[in-house]
Amino acid sequence: QLQLVESGGGLVQPGGSLTLSCAASGFILDYYAIGWFRQAPGKEREGVSCISSSGGSTNSADSVKGRFTISRDNAKNTVYLQMINLKPEDTAVYYCAAGAYCSGYVCQYHVSSWGQGTQVTVSS
Repeated sequence: QLQLVESGGGLVQPGGSLTLSCAASGFILDYYAIGWFRQAPGKEREGVSCISSSGGSTNSADSVKGRFTISRDNAKNTVYLQMINLKPEDTAVYYCAAGAYCSGYVCQYHVSSWGQGTQVTVSS
């Protein structure tokens, strides 16, 4: 399966910002929708944001709408998740996935396997 590598996580105070990156290795992201997911301790993995293959359509979960922005740079074969005004409840391991299309803010029919993710911790 195709592999994606997440990076950019870290420890940030409430109200802070981070930008996560999702890079592809060995394949071209242009053909796929890309979704960001997160999994908090003791909770199931949930969709956060999704961007179409062209980048012309994006959607985010209500819990992050207005704070998280998903974007892609196909020339760099990378997708980003810009996060502002972070809250403690955003603490989670963040993952990205390549898939066939976005169903709302959830990327569907994944063609990539889950990577190790990147930890985001929001705490004072």
